[in-house]
Amino acid sequence: MVWSGTLGTLEIIFIFLFSLFYIGYMIRAIRAARALRSSYRRVFYKVLLRTTYFGLFIVALMGPSFGQSKKEIKSVGKDIMICVDLSQSMNAFDIQPSRLEKIKFELKEIVKEFNSDRIGLIMFSNEAYVQCPLTYDKSALNLFIETLNTSLVPNTGTDFGPALGMALEKITDEESSVTRQKSKIIILISDGEDFGENTESIAKKVEEEGIKLFTLGIGTSHGSKIMTQRGFKKDNQGKDVISRLNPTSLMQLAKSTNGKYFEINDKQNDVEKLINTIGDIEGELRDAKQVDVSSNKYFYFLGLALILMLVDALIKTKTMTI
Repeated sequence: MVWSGTLGTLEIIFIFLFSLFYIGYMIRAIRAARALRSSYRRVFYKVLLRTTYFGLFIVALMGPSFGQSKKEIKSVGKDIMICVDLSQSMNAFDIQPSRLEKIKFELKEIVKEFNSDRIGLIMFSNEAYVQCPLTYDKSALNLFIETLNTSLVPNTGTDFGPALGMALEKITDEESSVTRQKSKIIILISDGEDFGENTESIAKKVEEEGIKLFTLGIGTSHGSKIMTQRGFKKDNQGKDVISRLNPTSLMQLAKSTNGKYFEINDKQNDVEKLINTIGDIEGELRDAKQVDVSSNKYFYFLGLALILMLVDALIKTKTMTI
């Protein structure tokens, strides 16, 4: 027999109080019976009955498990590859404290929600790099998210093509896949217009593979200046560059792959909607196995204790006879 609990302080206090009460009760009953010169054997019947169902309550509280049974354990999950734009415009602060810092916070929330799924991270501007391959290690993934900054990639424009191509390659890599068929998702996060030439053809491949593609735009229509290490970014005429959210490319990309577009601006935050949308996608079976388990049978002891308590309440007996 296996116990799910042990005798704790609460159980020991109950046992002590019960024992103390009934020892005192028996002493008084025996003294009274001797004074009246009567039999007090029936006192022990009541004590035995109440001790029995009290003990059964304690046993039930400790959760006895016995007997072996088979249970099928299934592992179901998704593969999620996240592509994050690290162009300098992500340092704009129309979304506080900045677009990139807001995205880093929301990425950690996404990781928290899908802690049983594999998640990977790609950073890009006009080129793409794997920051973290598909992994179950959420601590390592959060560490990679925290280190994201715009100095990690060249900043000569924004091109969705390399990021999508790399995400497609990594998420369909059979050597890194657990099963051949499973739910695969790409999330592309950016604030700007796509200046790439190959995005459309790569998006078509994504759709042909049956991979879900969601885009997330961040920024506002009024925009803000871009902070750099040397101050605010300026154009060729020496004027401050104002970065505004340009959602058109992201919307077109989502539409062309039968995906969805979500947005973070000064009035709305669609990350929860994104999480719910991904959560509604059924994960694929990764593994299934039979394991031996013992079943908690506390209800047997609890039921018997309640029956004995009911008997004790319904049947009245004289504890002393003259």
